[in-house]
Amino acid sequence: MNHKTKSIPVVVALLLIANIASADDKLTAYRVVLDSPGGELPFLLYVGQLPGGEPGEMAGYIDNGEERFQVSELRTEGRRIILTIDHYDSRLELNAEKAAGPDDGWLPVPAKGHWRKVTGDRKSARLNCTLTASPGYRFEPLTDVKTDDTLPASVDGRWSTLFGDDKTPAIGAFKQLPDGTVHGTFLTTTGDFRYLAGCYQAGRLRMSAFDGGHAFLFDATMQPDGTLKGDFWSRDSWHETWTAKRDETATLPDGFEMVDTKKKFDLSSMKYRDLDGEMVALTDPKFKGPARIVEIFGTWCPNCHDASHHLNELQEKYGPRGLRIVSLAFEISGDVERDTEQIHRFIKRNDVKYPILLGGISDKEVVAKVVPLINKLKSFPTMIFIDGNDHVRAVYSGYNGPATGDANKEMVKAIDALIEKLLAEGGTNG
Repeated sequence: MNHKTKSIPVVVALLLIANIASADDKLTAYRVVLDSPGGELPFLLYVGQLPGGEPGEMAGYIDNGEERFQVSELRTEGRRIILTIDHYDSRLELNAEKAAGPDDGWLPVPAKGHWRKVTGDRKSARLNCTLTASPGYRFEPLTDVKTDDTLPASVDGRWSTLFGDDKTPAIGAFKQLPDGTVHGTFLTTTGDFRYLAGCYQAGRLRMSAFDGGHAFLFDATMQPDGTLKGDFWSRDSWHETWTAKRDETATLPDGFEMVDTKKKFDLSSMKYRDLDGEMVALTDPKFKGPARIVEIFGTWCPNCHDASHHLNELQEKYGPRGLRIVSLAFEISGDVERDTEQIHRFIKRNDVKYPILLGGISDKEVVAKVVPLINKLKSFPTMIFIDGNDHVRAVYSGYNGPATGDANKEMVKAIDALIEKLLAEGGTNG
């Protein structure tokens, strides 16, 4: 996904709750609050014994409601706490008031510090943060507020949403639990905001997400007419307003209908650097087959992490029948060595089973020059489907990740059908 935040929007090769070996009763919960320009941006951090590690070796898990993922590294050095998310080139560094004692648990609290993420061109995003023992909630409950019985008691359902002056609607999809906890996401034409978590109380909806590379905060109030009006903040650099109206029939344009393809191109001229520094053309024999996917992506893109799991599944399912997948990475730093290292981290994090080549810098104009298969790139990721006769047969722009539920299932089904068709047709290049 690439919303107006340019480098956003979440993730990540993630370990979901069901995949974490330790149960919650074996983990210690902490609350981390980022000092966003829009106010407190909270997330939960769970800490426990590192599976397979030495006694006392820590593992940290960031919680976003319906998802939980393990961070790259969590360690303490006296009063200092360091939490690293290397696949997004970011880390949290905090200092506690005192070093942890034998009865203080895994981390010394309270602690204050900052979160810093490299954003490219020698720049970085930075937010101050605090860490405390978990009080049992994500957002601090509102106090001294009056309940308005004329307002809807729930935001559960589907909402047609407009961000800022964008004329293309998005969709808010929320699930509200009896205690007012809300899980959900926003679907857009460029992807989704992944897993958001928060609460709805006294007509106010607050949701957040943090994955190490992206920090999202949504804050909205219910209006007398039953609509939502709010603000969205991303990291330290982006703010826009949004409005939403309940609409259970809200839909978005088909991802297969958003990008036009070029009729003339030369695959043999499209050469990219592999991870060993060699230039490789898309006509290389290892990329030939009756069905091919050329993916345009970036390791900084959260939806691209989700897409990698899907591509792994496609490789395993259709690879033996001739499907070939190659991804072209467009990265943020422009430093070949640094970008290559980030790709290696992406591969390790997501257990990538298909080749990745370095396309260049993450700029849509650059993509247009070096991947002359489509007229205009609209989103990271984008999947280009090529048949066995070197014809572009379809392009899917954006990605509906697992947080989108049925939208994800429908997208997966449509892509499967297209691959089956191309494999059945065969082609001359294989």
